[in-house]
Formats: sequence, structure tokens, C-alpha cells
Amino acid sequence: MKILKYIGITLLISGALFAAAYFIKTNDKSAIVYETKTVITTSIENKTVITGKVIPEDEVEIKPQIQGIIDALFVEEGDKVKTGDLLAKIKVVPNEQNLNSAEGRLANSRIVLKNTQIEFKRNKDLFDKGIISRQDFDNIQLRYNQSKLDVSNAVSDLQIIRLGSKGGAASANTNIRATVPGTVLEIPVEEGFQVIASNSFNAGTTIATIADLNKMIFEGKVDEAEVGKLIVGMPLEVNLGAIEDQSLEAKLKFIAPKGNEEQGAVQFKIEADLFLNDSIFVRAGYSANASLILERKDNVMAVEESLLQFDRETEKPYVEIQIGDQKFERRDIEIGLSDGVNVEVISGLTEDDQIKVWNKTEPIKNGISVEEELAD
Repeated sequence: MKILKYIGITLLISGALFAAAYFIKTNDKSAIVYETKTVITTSIENKTVITGKVIPEDEVEIKPQIQGIIDALFVEEGDKVKTGDLLAKIKVVPNEQNLNSAEGRLANSRIVLKNTQIEFKRNKDLFDKGIISRQDFDNIQLRYNQSKLDVSNAVSDLQIIRLGSKGGAASANTNIRATVPGTVLEIPVEEGFQVIASNSFNAGTTIATIADLNKMIFEGKVDEAEVGKLIVGMPLEVNLGAIEDQSLEAKLKFIAPKGNEEQGAVQFKIEADLFLNDSIFVRAGYSANASLILERKDNVMAVEESLLQFDRETEKPYVEIQIGDQKFERRDIEIGLSDGVNVEVISGLTEDDQIKVWNKTEPIKNGISVEEELAD
């Protein structure tokens, strides 16, 4: 029993000592002194950042008019060309079946021509002697002229199959020339590649892509929540990912009337004319970010967003106003436009109000702040 008594007395003394130490330590901690801030008058603008890229306003794909094999290329990617400059030359490789059919038609038309020529000469003598009528002779002469025309057409068809065109026009089709001035952006073919002609059923093989790099546009996508705030003609500030500390001005020129769903959100394509300067060389395909001011208000009463608190039930904003020495009361306010740092105050505050900085932190002591110590 004595042992239990001694143990009880020991625990009682230890508890008293611990309580005294905790009381001394707690009283030794400094109380938080809250600072205050006042309402400010400033300009607030709501910006959005649009991710996109810089591309030429117009890109032209050069395609051949005949089928064949690339015999030679005369330009490289990055070369500047003018309208009519020679880009490539195509070697025509005729289809064996088509070539055989064309040769057969030519041979057959020559046989028919030879026969109608003999008949024409014989009947001409008879017509000169008055043995046959004018009508009969005209019919024979018509067949003779048609036979000569068939031979001419067969020769042309054979030339087209062998050379890609007839007569002196062969080089016009086998020589691929630039149709617009600009810079060669891409040459997706090499010498020896087989190409397909552009026609009503096939887009054809692209020999080269040409664009004017002096006329560039910014192309990006805007979320449906913000597209309603955009107006054609609005200014943009474009920052290029490849060029630091430099920005270009742009002007919004197009907003897509239809959006496309991407990853659960509807996106609308926009385009803006880019104003280039000589100090920056902009390449096609640069990634870029465009800053766009959706809304702006000047000389409005505002407070820092960090001063706001929100009611847990109504989620409405309020601040705490100083009414005495480190004494504060709640004041509900109505807010408006925000830029992420400052927020417009529509009602609820005056210029003389002192607003509590409620989320102030004390200096760190031994790795633990005063607030954390008090919470412990």
C-alpha cells in the first residue's frame, strides 16, 4: 500500500510540474498583432492567355499535272522563290498498257487513212469526169478528212502518254514551277520519288509548300466560357516560345462560328494578324501564347484579394474592419472584377476603413511558427 501511495504522490507532483512548465511556456509566447490595410484606387483588367502557334497566312502546295518520277530538284527548304521559278523536273514513265493501246490506235488510224486516201483519189477522178455526183464526192472527201484527223489525234495521244504532253507543251508539264512568291517551307519528296498528278479524283503528290513569311497570323483556341467576350478587332500581345523577352502585337480577325469538343471542353478557333518587326525573324510553326484583355475598369475602389474571407455557408465574401485596438468586426461586401491580385469593391467599404490582414504569419522559430505552436 505504501508503494502505491508513493507512486500516486510522484505522479501528482510530476503532473503539477508539467502543468506549471506548460503554463510558463504558453505565457512566454508572443500574441499575434494583426496589421491592417486600406482600400486602394486602381485599374483592374481581366486577362486570358491563349495557347497557339504562329503560322503563315497562306500556304500553297505545289502539285504536278502529270504522273511520273522526280528527275531533279532545284530548290531546298528555306530558299526564297519568285513566281515561275523552276522547282523540280518530272520524268514521265508511261503505263505499258496505255502505251500499247495508243500505239495500236495510231497504227489502225493510219491503215484507215491509207484506204480512204486511195478511195478519195479514185473518186476524185470520177468526179472530174462527171461520172459521180457532187454529193457522193463530198461524202468521200469527208471520210478522208476524218481519217487524217484520227491519225493526228492518235499521234497526240501517244505523245501525251510518252512525254506527258504533246508537241512543245511537254516541258510545261514536266517542269514544276512556283505559282506564288515566298519561302519554300517544305519539300516532302526526293529525287526518284514517284508522284501522282492532281485531278478530280486525287489531290496529287505535294512537291513543295511555299508561303510568304512576311504575312503571319496567330492561331489558337479559346474556351466556350470566354469566347462570348471576344470581339473582332481586339488587340493581343503575342509571346513566342522560341524568343524570350520579346513580344509582338496582333489584332483579332477571326472567331470560329462553330466549336469542337476537346477533352470534354468546347474550344473555338481564333486567328489574329501578327504585326512583325525587322528585329525578330519568325519561323512558321513557332509555339506562342497570346494575352487578351477581356474586360478592364479604370479608377475603381479595390482591395487585395488576400484580405477577403468567405462565409462557409453562403460563400459570400467579407472582410474584418478594425473598430479598436486589435479589435475587429465582420463587414459583408460586394465584389466585382478581379485580376488575381486586386479585386473591385462595389459596396460595403469606405476609403477610411482599416482592413485586417487575417492570414498574417509570424516569423519561424526553431522550424515552427507561432500559429503552429498555439495550435499544438
